[in-house]
Amino acid sequence: MALRHAVLAALLDGEYSGYQLAKAFDVGVANFWHALPQQLYAELAKLEKDGLVEGRQVIQESRPNKRLFRVTDAGRAELEEFAVAPSKPSFIRDDLLVKVQSADRVATAAVIGQLEERAAASAGKIELLTGLLRRMRGDVEEAEFLVRGERIGGYLTGLRGLAFEREHRDWCLRIAAVLKERESARAER
Repeated sequence: MALRHAVLAALLDGEYSGYQLAKAFDVGVANFWHALPQQLYAELAKLEKDGLVEGRQVIQESRPNKRLFRVTDAGRAELEEFAVAPSKPSFIRDDLLVKVQSADRVATAAVIGQLEERAAASAGKIELLTGLLRRMRGDVEEAEFLVRGERIGGYLTGLRGLAFEREHRDWCLRIAAVLKERESARAER
């Protein structure tokens, strides 16, 4: 998947400025696609050049002018082609896993600390995603929302992000506990 598809999908919800798009990525898209704001601005420029999004200037009196972007029919067609194309398998590339793999041969205190930091970060994301999902469905029960909600794509990816963060938090805490127990056992020898 290219960043372009993630941007096009995010713009399906309406017209966004680059700043608003970056905020939308921070909250709803970051659980499956990370992009820096400058990457998003560059991608918007490419998408506009390719005719997949359309930008318009908004004059503001008390703030700098801004550009708002929306998906064009060509952009929707691009997303349609992307949606029917086969997906590549997921893979993990995580430097913390390399550190854990090395735990038998390196000082583990720093690795334990990093595992605990990751667990805390995941706990924060769990809280954020739980709130986001609650806001998306409003007063509607989840089962009802999933059947009758107007747009559920962002909700479904939020559910995946929530499941990932819960599992990641639990794994980090478990591995930190294992490494602590091993350190304790070594100290007793």
